[in-house]
Amino acid sequence: MAQSHPLFDLSGRVALVSGAAQGVGRAMSLAFAEVGADLVLADLNEEGARQTAADIKALGRRAVAVACDVSDPDQIRPMFDRLDQEFGRIDVLANVAGGEVALGPPEEIDLDAVGASMQSLVVGRFCCCQEAGRRMLAAGKGSIINIVSIAGLTALGRGHAPYSMAMGGVAQMTRELSTEWASRGIRVNSIVLAQVLNPMLRERIEADPRMEEQWLRGIAMGRLGEPDDVKGVAIFLASDAARWVTGVLLPMDGGNLAMNAGASYPGGPGITG
Repeated sequence: MAQSHPLFDLSGRVALVSGAAQGVGRAMSLAFAEVGADLVLADLNEEGARQTAADIKALGRRAVAVACDVSDPDQIRPMFDRLDQEFGRIDVLANVAGGEVALGPPEEIDLDAVGASMQSLVVGRFCCCQEAGRRMLAAGKGSIINIVSIAGLTALGRGHAPYSMAMGGVAQMTRELSTEWASRGIRVNSIVLAQVLNPMLRERIEADPRMEEQWLRGIAMGRLGEPDDVKGVAIFLASDAARWVTGVLLPMDGGNLAMNAGASYPGGPGITG
């Protein structure tokens, strides 16, 4: 049986993943464990994080589940103290958790909702990057992966302004931190996601089945994403295989960003030929 390339091996390394209870965060956590990493799993859903931890332990790796609201620096900092106690190092940070999405017409939406999006996606994630970055700078190495929505690069409309503005902030955070820290051994990249079938997205489709057809109009591969689609991309960015890769916004979007808004693809909604 062929062995995986050693550049992708994360044995002996420690990753912290937020949003680890389900969806993309869970998939990334399992991916890192499958190539040898030990993990700290952060989520508001502590029971879900513990289930992910149990699945990782079944793979023979260590995993510690931590209940944490990653929009709150007063919870983030003790989480990193726990990481220090349990592992004494961090090699990979994956910022996945995103909080609730406030939707509404931009002329009407409450400013508190705008502030909540910024607090969760920008301030909270920056605090995680700051805490991880200090430790990685002391070690002289590390990889940070920020999940960014395509809404951070292109406009979604449909009342998404606060979410899109915050995701745009995360994209720029990635560029700035990659520039500040590259010469000191830390790589900072983003995975840019189109619509991935996490539990929240499935609920939206159940409430309005027309949404799936709307999204599929923009995805040239003709299907929505699955959480496990992120595994290979995440392993690459976390590992030495990407040792000269930093500041990248890597699309995992089924071709969405490449396709003109007026384009179509064979087999797409309403396309018969």
